Amino acid sequence: MADNAKKPRPVYRNIHVTDIVTYRLPLAGIVSILHRISGALMFLLMPFFIWMFDKSVTSEISYDEFTAVFAGDFGWFFKLLALGLIWGYLTHFCAGVRHLAMEITHSYTKQAGKSTAGVALVVSTGLTVVLAAKLFGLF
Repeated sequence: MADNAKKPRPVYRNIHVTDIVTYRLPLAGIVSILHRISGALMFLLMPFFIWMFDKSVTSEISYDEFTAVFAGDFGWFFKLLALGLIWGYLTHFCAGVRHLAMEITHSYTKQAGKSTAGVALVVSTGLTVVLAAKLFGLF
């Protein structure tokens, strides 16, 4: 009879709003959420991106106006907007490449998900820091 004893079944619970702060999300989950946030950010900053592209390629005069905006009194604000767009693009791109690589190689193990999430996060953060330093004139 001991062999037929029932094992306790795992308990799955829904995460309540109050548990969000204390819930430990795995690295792959963090990258997945950042992928969604960065996509939404790029969508919201699309008018700014279109304005930047329009001003930079229309004529030499509009390009001078474009560069003057980034050098003006509120240049720091426009640089922060551009940095948000850069972060969104790089994070979305690196996470997207991660998802494509996982789908092509069919490596859906926990270890592969954790390692590729770490690589995507480090690469996107590193590139964002380098481009932020260039944007704000550190080199």
